[in-house]
Amino acid sequence: MSYKIKSRIWIEADNNVLLGQGRVQLLKAIAQTGSLSKAAKSLNISYKKAWTLLDSVNKSAKKPVTINSTGGKGGGGAELTDYGKSLITAFDEINQNCWDFLDKQIQKIDSL
Repeated sequence: MSYKIKSRIWIEADNNVLLGQGRVQLLKAIAQTGSLSKAAKSLNISYKKAWTLLDSVNKSAKKPVTINSTGGKGGGGAELTDYGKSLITAFDEINQNCWDFLDKQIQKIDSL
């Protein structure tokens, strides 16, 4: 029999979620598409939900994570700041380290 530990992590600031897997996926989609609306579509979530998640991240972060431009003739857009990119990198590294740790811990159950 094979056992596996399941876990999800998120980072909070003053009891508000700063980052979690969903927020990081949204930020990555913004980086790829250059647009909040396109990012929302690519993740199959509503624009309103995407906007709410992004607003929550920006309010909880030390610095802005995106630079937004409003729509118009050429359309609007969004891009990640260097800080936003750094947050993604840090979260991915923390997440991977957690999984590596948990994979080692399951050996305690497997060895019984």
